[in-house]
Amino acid sequence: MTKNPLKEKLKGKKIILGSGSPRRKMFLEELGLDFEVRPKSVEEIYPEKLQGKEISEFLAKLKATPFKEEMESDQIVITSDTVVWHNNVSLAKAANKAEAFEMLRTLSGDWHQVITSVCFTTKGSQKTVSAITKVKLKDLTDDEINYYIESCQPFDKAGAYGIQEWIGMIGISEIQGSYNNVVGLPTDLVYQTLIALVS
Repeated sequence: MTKNPLKEKLKGKKIILGSGSPRRKMFLEELGLDFEVRPKSVEEIYPEKLQGKEISEFLAKLKATPFKEEMESDQIVITSDTVVWHNNVSLAKAANKAEAFEMLRTLSGDWHQVITSVCFTTKGSQKTVSAITKVKLKDLTDDEINYYIESCQPFDKAGAYGIQEWIGMIGISEIQGSYNNVVGLPTDLVYQTLIALVS
C-alpha cells in the first residue's frame, strides 16, 4: 500500500497544533498527520495600523510565542489566525447576537476577503504563510440572518459565520480561492510548507 507522502516526510518530527479549533484539528487529521493539540492562550491584541494580511500574520506569530521557550529540536508548532476583511475593517468574533447580526448585515450582498495565516515554528526557525479567499454573500434577509445566528450560534468564528454551515449553503453566491481556507485552514499551503520544512 502506498504511504502518505507527507507523513513519511515528517517521520521523526513531532507536530503540535497550538489551537483549540475543532476545524483546524479536523483538517490536520484529514491530512493524515499524527499530532498533539496544545493550545496556549495569548491576548490577541495587534497594532491598530495593521491591515488585512498583516493582522492575521501578526496574530499567528503571536500565538507561537508561548512555545518558544520550550521548543525541542524535533518539534514543529503550527499556529494560525483567520481574519474576515471587508471595506478596510477586520471583522473579529462576535460577542453576542447583536454584533453577529450587524456583521452579517454588513457582509450581505457584497464581497469580502477571508485571510488565514499559518505560522510554523521550530527550534531554529519560523515561517508564516497566508491564503486569501474572496467570498460573496447574497443579499440576506433579516429572517435568514436571525435564523442562522439562533440555530448555529456562530460566536467562535471571524465575521460571525461558518461557510460549512447553513449560511454557506444558502448564502454564498461566489467564491474565489481555497474553500478550506474559509473553513479555517488553507490545507494546500500547510501541506506544501511542511514538505518544504523537512526537505
